[in-house]
Amino acid sequence: MVKANKTQATTASVEAFIDKHTKEEMRDDSRVLMAMMQELTGEKPHMYGPSIIGFGTYYYTYASGHSGSAPLAAFSPRKTELVLYLGQEVLEPETLSKLGKHKATQGCLYLKRLADVDLTVLKAMVKRSIAATRKAYPRK
Repeated sequence: MVKANKTQATTASVEAFIDKHTKEEMRDDSRVLMAMMQELTGEKPHMYGPSIIGFGTYYYTYASGHSGSAPLAAFSPRKTELVLYLGQEVLEPETLSKLGKHKATQGCLYLKRLADVDLTVLKAMVKRSIAATRKAYPRK
């Protein structure tokens, strides 16, 4: 049985959410990320909770029995930075050293702006994250 998570897909407008951001560069960067993630997933963007832009959905069940759903790829344009939600396996030091200016934590990549990073490296990371998620949680 799939347990409902606190953060759910909504019918809110992704464009309206992006348009509300106070920084033009953040709005522009969000649109670049949207195009990239839509291309890589083949899915249209949707709001996931009040502040996450997600693409596609996968369903998981952990060894603990907890199960739920999450976007296959996602990011959030926060006030001062973009947060990309990526699989831990793509956040290895060798790849991150080629990316450019960033911060990384477990499963999250923080970017002040896309101009600070190599978009080819970023796209490869997102692609690998999507592939790893699809492999770990195949569609049934």
